[in-house]
Amino acid sequence: MNICLHANATTTPKTRHYIQTSNQSVTQLADELGVSEDTIRRWKGRDGVADSSHTPHRLQTTLTPAQETVVVERRKTLLLPLDDLLVVTREFIHCEVSRSGLDRCLRRHGVSNLKALMPQEEGAKPPVKSFKDYAPGFVHVDVKYLPQMPDQDQRTYLFAAIDRATRWVYVEILKDKSATTAAAFFKRLIDKAPFKITRVLTDNGKEFTDRFCATGERQPTGTHTFDRVCADNRIAHRLTKPRSPQTNGMVERFNGRIADILRTHRFDSAASLQATLKRFVYLYNHHIPQKNLHHKTPLQTLQQWYAQQPQLFKKIHRNHPGPDI
Repeated sequence: MNICLHANATTTPKTRHYIQTSNQSVTQLADELGVSEDTIRRWKGRDGVADSSHTPHRLQTTLTPAQETVVVERRKTLLLPLDDLLVVTREFIHCEVSRSGLDRCLRRHGVSNLKALMPQEEGAKPPVKSFKDYAPGFVHVDVKYLPQMPDQDQRTYLFAAIDRATRWVYVEILKDKSATTAAAFFKRLIDKAPFKITRVLTDNGKEFTDRFCATGERQPTGTHTFDRVCADNRIAHRLTKPRSPQTNGMVERFNGRIADILRTHRFDSAASLQATLKRFVYLYNHHIPQKNLHHKTPLQTLQQWYAQQPQLFKKIHRNHPGPDI
């Protein structure tokens, strides 16, 4: 029989058997064998001579069982990466949870592999084409419908812009998506962005271009309101391929995160919706590391680019919510 002894064991299996079968007192056995009385009592109270496991019966976790259940369900429902889930957990569930502790929680519940949780599609998938690398200044712009709140008489629209190199995001909630509104949003984006915008990519919506008209597709005239703002600021306006929203996939993915928030939260007013989206954008820019940024936040990436190429920037990006409101 193979018995594994702990490194600091003071008795052998033979000694333990002798303790269990001896009629001597605890004190006498302790003196005879040169061990403590606690050791004698411990082995007299056991039936076997093998060491017991020293693994604690209760894990020392920060999260309660109920909180772990909430975290696991958020992981399954929102399919958030570990770093994103950590930010959400600290913000809304438990502020002191550690990254390693959260990872162990996911492993215990069998949800550590995010790819395994993703819906599986039948058939071979076409290879995903990655975005070409650019310095800060190439922004993707899109507009998304927002649900109508109880205190509103019409729905509103979320205009979002994201920089390709740093993933820095700027958003505004506006009352319509006309060409004039889109152009005004872009002017404010140019002013708010810490870097110089050199290129902008949009879809073919009427708020961005006159590429499509009653007679079909044509060459953009360049007189569209949005195009004039681009020309005035020497910004190249690029359009996505028709019926190919994946071309603008970077901002589409961000809009997907917004859709997750809209689906999992309840809002009783337009102010409540705006405050939630404002808070999420702040967290996104300042506190959520991203895999594509080598696990840095957009703010950290901006600062890194500024240290290397300050000529690309108009101002130093500070760690406060002002520029992102």
